[in-house]
Amino acid sequence: MARFLFVVPPLVGHVNPAAGVAAELAARGHEVAWAGHEELLWQLAGPDALVFSCGLPPGAPARPPELKGPAALRFLWQDFLVPLADAMAPGVGAAIDAFGPHVVVADQQALAGGLLAEARGLPWVTSASTSAELVDPLAGMPKVAEWVGSLVADLRTRIAGGRGSADPRFSPHGVLAFTTRELLGAATLPPRVRLVGPALGSRPSTTDFPWEWLDPLRPTVLVSLGTANTEAGAGFLAAAAAAFAGLPARAVIADPGGVLGDVPPNVLVRPQVPQLPLLTRVDAVLCHAGHNTVCETLWHGLPLVVAPIRDDQPIVAAQVVAAGAGVRLRFGRADAGRVAAAVEEVLTEPSYRRAAETVAASFHAAGGSAAAAGHLEQLALESLAHVKF
Repeated sequence: MARFLFVVPPLVGHVNPAAGVAAELAARGHEVAWAGHEELLWQLAGPDALVFSCGLPPGAPARPPELKGPAALRFLWQDFLVPLADAMAPGVGAAIDAFGPHVVVADQQALAGGLLAEARGLPWVTSASTSAELVDPLAGMPKVAEWVGSLVADLRTRIAGGRGSADPRFSPHGVLAFTTRELLGAATLPPRVRLVGPALGSRPSTTDFPWEWLDPLRPTVLVSLGTANTEAGAGFLAAAAAAFAGLPARAVIADPGGVLGDVPPNVLVRPQVPQLPLLTRVDAVLCHAGHNTVCETLWHGLPLVVAPIRDDQPIVAAQVVAAGAGVRLRFGRADAGRVAAAVEEVLTEPSYRRAAETVAASFHAAGGSAAAAGHLEQLALESLAHVKF
């Protein structure tokens, strides 16, 4: 059996797909370890997960909610990705030394994973938890692409002794992309991208939920802006809650920041929700177009209303609309009336549900965690075949 080391950033949406793949590998008898934020990993991958703790950037600045476009991209790289890689590098190196992986699986935003794996001559695979990078968002911005390249080169010098040349976001050994063509569209992909569909595994959860509140005779919509948009989302969540005052549907709103006050009686507000089980009981989802939420929704054949905020979300929202599986709102202009109209449209127009079910069928056929694990096993076999005893 082989040993696999998963290197992930401290972001729920990036850990969850990897956790599904890791669980599949463990079920097949392989050894799995993690390098990342230990508390988050024990929460999402399970309390028995073998975790090598990695540092976080000291005093990391909070991203201003108004940042968009090039300014948001600059912040992402200069103030998050590169400092995170510097902070994680010692822990990743220690994990490689102690665990001795045959294959490293490095998230696209955990740059230290790919850089150190390549520097040590280990086969490594990129985990692309969002499809945004796959469609080359910097294609029309050559100067920005050059600037990003210089940041990566400097980072490689600092943490990997200048060894290696591959882009840490796109391993030459393979990229696991948790989507399919039915959602991604016809964009030209980098080499060795494996479209495996969503990797949905069982997730440890201590979230209580009043399941009896749901009414099977009335449609229910899940409203969520993910875990990283609390500051930016207060006004949007308030508008969403108000929108349901005039709708026959019900809403379950995830409000981790506790920003909502009084809401209509057909709206349930919870700080956390058991998203995967809940998706089997709702009729549509209103969200920020985060890749994981979108894919989990479409896996269940449910239509979407998407209101992208920043980063990859506009790209993912455009994919949803192009697939015919949802309606897009402008986040900053999504008042109660616009939200109500969009929700009513996806609930009453059957074409959205049919398109979502088409994407769902492609997701199920792609294989998800099992397909991803198969690709990783093959790479491990190739690696072990070259080991001299």
